[in-house]
Amino acid sequence: MYVEREQDVLRAASMYYLQDLKMEVIARHLGTSRSTVSRLIKRARQAGLVEITLRPASTRAPGLGRSVAAAFGIDTYVVPVPDSASHIERLDQVSMTAARLLSSWFDSDMVMGVAWGTTLASVSRFLTPKPTRGSHVVQLNGAANMRTSGIEYASDLISSFGTAFGAAVHHFSVPAFFDYPDTKAAMWRERSVRRVLDMQRRADIAVFSVGAVAGAVPSHVYSAGYLDDADVRLLHEEGVVGDVCTVFLRADGSWQDVHLNERATGPTPDELQRVPRRVCVVAGDNKVAPLLAGLRAGVVTDLVVDEITATLLLDAVEPATPRRRPRT
Repeated sequence: MYVEREQDVLRAASMYYLQDLKMEVIARHLGTSRSTVSRLIKRARQAGLVEITLRPASTRAPGLGRSVAAAFGIDTYVVPVPDSASHIERLDQVSMTAARLLSSWFDSDMVMGVAWGTTLASVSRFLTPKPTRGSHVVQLNGAANMRTSGIEYASDLISSFGTAFGAAVHHFSVPAFFDYPDTKAAMWRERSVRRVLDMQRRADIAVFSVGAVAGAVPSHVYSAGYLDDADVRLLHEEGVVGDVCTVFLRADGSWQDVHLNERATGPTPDELQRVPRRVCVVAGDNKVAPLLAGLRAGVVTDLVVDEITATLLLDAVEPATPRRRPRT
């Protein structure tokens, strides 16, 4: 006799609503019947684990997606959100979509590179289990800092991706930024570091967001002890608008002569471009400038973005033709 468990309620609802699996398939996964799966999904709704929101047919998300794709030559997934949505609500919706897409793209014998940060931490919360074989998840940028260590934060985040896919996890146990470029050069010769760098180079998918220097919600790299005041002043003086994998970018996408990049441990745009699929997940008004810089640097092949941010992105590209935010 089948006994309902809370974890089965959550698993059934996740597979049905987030992975679009049919009830027959879910029943096989759970070792039960279709009718039981139907009951589990109903219970998830009653318990508040699932909230169903109807979005109007007038949403501009599909058109925005086509416009962004045409402007930058990338695949774009625009997530509909109401104008009244808070930053957290926008981030949740985008993270949920990104988690679903990653589950459909990542499979056995693949390598996924993951950059730590607030957005990827959100994505990790929506990952649903998908067992794979011979797969690997590797951390893309170092995380240690002077104030909060940062190692445990990044380790937990990367491990959550590995757990979701049953993949071997490779942590990158170096600082986010070295104090001296010479120290970085020496560490890059160490066998333990080279092993992780080699795994990064094997990545089939890289997943990251963009960090914003300014805005009401500062990105993790700017708010958690990774930079001191002198570093931040230097970034402003050099025209930096944000970062990708803790490598700093100007508005035009240039990065090579930004001084802090000599000490950064994340992959450069040139190195990222060697990864076949590069997934950028973005939500928030303050992310528009760094997102545009990342697009100009050529680091993105697949963009997951909310409707409001996509509208602001196109406004930034075509300032002469202001767009009205979508009504909901």
